Amino acid sequence: MNIMILINSLPGAAAQGLVWGIMAIGVYITYRILDIADLTVDGSFCTGGAVCIMMLLKGYNVWLSMAAAFGAGMIAGLVTGLLHTFMGIPVILSGILTQRGLWSVNLKIMGKANQAINVDKYDLLVSLRFIKNVPFYKNTILLVALVTIALILVLYWFFGTELGCSLRATGCNDKMARAQGINTDLGRVLGLMISNGLVAFSGALLGQYQGFADINMGQGAIVIGLAAVIIGEAVFGRVFCNFGFKLLSVALGSIIYYLVLQVVIWRGIDTDLLKILQAAVVAVFLAIPIWQERYFARPVKKGGNS
Repeated sequence: MNIMILINSLPGAAAQGLVWGIMAIGVYITYRILDIADLTVDGSFCTGGAVCIMMLLKGYNVWLSMAAAFGAGMIAGLVTGLLHTFMGIPVILSGILTQRGLWSVNLKIMGKANQAINVDKYDLLVSLRFIKNVPFYKNTILLVALVTIALILVLYWFFGTELGCSLRATGCNDKMARAQGINTDLGRVLGLMISNGLVAFSGALLGQYQGFADINMGQGAIVIGLAAVIIGEAVFGRVFCNFGFKLLSVALGSIIYYLVLQVVIWRGIDTDLLKILQAAVVAVFLAIPIWQERYFARPVKKGGNS
């Protein structure tokens, strides 16, 4: 096998990993901070791509289109949050209901199952064609990296505010948070809105990157997001202890995931097996902390000495 084929494909894999890394940060907010398994992301990811591409096709500015995608994702999170808090539906079922409803919404937004956009005719922020042989200020990897860092800084600031701390307290111990006068229902709804806003924003970037929005583009997004979160924690967990760096580790985990996936494809694996490979990767990395504690932790002797 030609190693040059792999080397030439790695920049594209890294760029795609960065794009999905923003989605993974959104998953981290619900999965780790709020302790919620939110399945809305499979639908809101596509919503972000659909809204962004359709607005670009209608002549709107790329930043306005991505802002609209972020807003659409927040609305999807709001629906899930209200189904859970106001109607009392378990959060997993709430996410499934919203995800199913978004299928029809996304079809209505696009008018059909797929909408393509030409990078030569529209002013896109990122594109697969902006990986190589372009000025550095147009390079997709650089632009998405800068956007990711900016989002991490904003999230780091927000979760250090009183409102942000109340969200973290809600996920840590909701009963204690309520005892301190925190509106935990509001915290969950707001957390779901921020999470799905980021997921939709990532979908908007991916739609531009690949040149189209497709009704199936969000399928399995939650698995990829969880894989990025778990890989990031497993690889960088002992190094990155600061909250901001934990968010960064999630984005790096997404890059590692796509680089590994690219290597596997290069090795000639049957592409029909990619889904089961994704599931296996997530299962293994989820099990690593348990294995470390169960089989590799040093026994503690009586008296506290190890």
